[in-house]
Amino acid sequence: MKKKQFKAESKKLLDMMINSIYTNREIFLRELISNASDAIDKLYYRALTDKKLKIKRDSLEIRVIPDKENRTLTITDNGIGMTEEELETNLGTIAKSGSELFKEGNDKAKDISIIGQFGVGFYSAFMVSDKVTVKSKSIDSDKAYLWESTGADGYTIKECEKEGNGTEVILHLKENTETTSYDTFLEEYTIQNLIKKYSDYIRYPIKMKVITKTKKEDSEEEVSTEEDKTLNSMIPIWKKPKKDVTEEEYNDFYTDKFYDYEKPLRIIRSEVEGRCSYQTLLFIPSHAPFDYYSKDYEKGLKLYSKGVLIMDKCKELLPDYFSFVKGLVDSEDISLNISRETLQENYQIESIAKSLETKIKKELEAMLKDDRKAYEKFYKDFGIQLKYGIYTSYGMKKDVLQDLLLFYSSNDEKYTTLKEYVARMKEGQDTIYYACGDSLDRIDLLPQVESVKDKGYEILYLTDYVDEFTLKMMMDYDGKKFMNVSDDKLDLNSEEEKEALKKANEEAKDLFAEMQKDLQDEISGITFTNRLKNHPVCLTSKGALSVEMEKVLNTMPTGEKVKAETIMEINEHHPIANKLKELYNNKELEELQEYTKILYAQARLIEGLPVENPTEISNLICNILSK
Repeated sequence: MKKKQFKAESKKLLDMMINSIYTNREIFLRELISNASDAIDKLYYRALTDKKLKIKRDSLEIRVIPDKENRTLTITDNGIGMTEEELETNLGTIAKSGSELFKEGNDKAKDISIIGQFGVGFYSAFMVSDKVTVKSKSIDSDKAYLWESTGADGYTIKECEKEGNGTEVILHLKENTETTSYDTFLEEYTIQNLIKKYSDYIRYPIKMKVITKTKKEDSEEEVSTEEDKTLNSMIPIWKKPKKDVTEEEYNDFYTDKFYDYEKPLRIIRSEVEGRCSYQTLLFIPSHAPFDYYSKDYEKGLKLYSKGVLIMDKCKELLPDYFSFVKGLVDSEDISLNISRETLQENYQIESIAKSLETKIKKELEAMLKDDRKAYEKFYKDFGIQLKYGIYTSYGMKKDVLQDLLLFYSSNDEKYTTLKEYVARMKEGQDTIYYACGDSLDRIDLLPQVESVKDKGYEILYLTDYVDEFTLKMMMDYDGKKFMNVSDDKLDLNSEEEKEALKKANEEAKDLFAEMQKDLQDEISGITFTNRLKNHPVCLTSKGALSVEMEKVLNTMPTGEKVKAETIMEINEHHPIANKLKELYNNKELEELQEYTKILYAQARLIEGLPVENPTEISNLICNILSK
C-alpha cells in the first residue's frame, strides 16, 4: 500500500498547523467533537430532503472512548461519513474544509449552524498523538475506508470493516515527557471537564462509558458498575425561551459556571439581530472576588461561536470599569482566526462591546432606581472601579458613569448621587462642595467642614483615595463646578465680611512675614480667616494639587514625592490671633517662632499629615505650658 503525500506539499505547513496555529493542546478534543457534530448535522439535513433516509434525531450521538491499556482516545459519530474520495479530499488536503464545501454546494444549507470552516481543526489531533487513524463509512456507500497518518510524512487509505455509517477518529497518544503527561487525556475527569468547558452546548449528546462505585446495602464493600453518561448539556440556557427558565436555574448556572458561592445581584439576557447577531447572558455579582483589585484578576466574558467555547475570557467585550460583570456572548457571525482561538475583525467585537456597555449601564441605573439597598451593596464592592473609569479615561467616560457614582453626604448622613445633590442645592448655588479624609469621622472634624455646614451648604465626604482625582477629571456636573472646602479660593463671606478680613490681613502682613521665616519651604503663605468658628488653625490648598491628593500620590510605589502648595490660615477671632499680635508687637520674636511651629504642626495633624520633627514640637509645647 503506497503512502500518499499531503497535497499541501510540505512538512513545514503541517508543522505549522500542529505547533503554531494552536496555543493550547486541550482544544484538540473541542475540534474533533465539532467535526463530529458537523458530520451529524450534514446527515440530519440530508434526511430532511431525502425521504429514503430514515433518521431518528434521538439516535444521533457522539461517543468518546478512552482506552488506557492501548493508550488511545477514540471519538466516534454516526453522522454522514466519508467516501474514499472525501477522505482524500478532506483529510489529504490541509486547509480543505468539507463542511465549508457542503454549505457552498447546498444553498438551503447556508442557515445550518455548521461549525467547521477552515479545514485545519482535525490536524490539532497531532498535538497529542503520534498516529491518527480514521475509519469512515459514508451514508452513500457500502464500503468503509481507513485513513492513517503519523504526521507530515504522509498518509495511507485502504478499505476496512465498519458497522454503520459515520466516522471513528482514533488517537494514538504520544509518549509522556518530563513536562507533559498525555495520559491525562485518558482520564474520565479530564475528558468530562474538557467537554463541559468547550463542547457543553453541542446539540447532540456526547456520551462516554463511566465507572460508578456504590456501596452494597448493609456493607462497606463497593460495587463498580459501568454506565453510559451524557457529558454535555446540549441546549444552552441562553437559547431556551425566557419564559421557560426560572431565576433559580439562572442562579445555578451562574454559581456553577463562574465558581461563585452567592447568587448574582442582577441577570441581563438579550438577543440582538443584525449585521452581527448575538445572544448575551450577563451577571452582576453580589460581591467582589478576593483578587478583584489585584493584578492577577482577569476580566472578560466567555465567547461562544455556534455553541462552542472559543475564548474563556474575551477581555475586549468589557471596558475596565465594568470588568466585574460575568457572563457570555454567543455569536455565529464573529470572524475567527484559523485556530478559532482568537478574533479577526475587531469592528464586530467593538460593536458588541459598545452595545453591552449600554445594557450594563441601564441595568445599573435600574438597580439604583428600583433597589437602592442592593445598589449600595454593589457600590461598596465595585464603586471604586466606576470612579477609575472616569479617572483613567481623563473624564471621557464621564457621561457614561457620572450618574452611577455615590458619595456620603453631610445632608442626611447617607449616600447620595450627584443628581440628588444638585436637586437639593440652594438657590443661586453653582458649586458642589466636597471634603476629603481617611474616614467620615475625621472629615466631619475638619475646621473647614464645620464652617461650610454652618453656612447651610451640603458637603460630599470623599474617603476613597481615587475620589478627588475622579472629580478633578469630571471638572463639573450639570454645569456645577466641584470645590474642595479646603481650597484657598473658597469664600462664602458676605461683602462686608470680605472687606473686614482684607483689612485685618493688610494690617498683619508684617506679622505673617516674620512668622513665615522658619516655614519658607513648608507653606506658601500665612493669613487670617474668619471661616473657622471655634478652631484656631487649618491648612488650605493652593493650586490643582490638594493635601489629600498629596497623601495619595506619596503612597504610590513610584518613589516620587510630591508636595501640595498650602496656606496656613489662622482664625482671626480666636484668642491665638491676639497672642500672636502681642508677641510680634512686644518683639518676642523667638517665642513667636515657637508658636508658629506649633500652629503649623497642629494644622498638619488636623489634615492627617505627618509632623516631621515631633520631638521638637513636643518640647516646644512643654516649654510654653511650663511658663
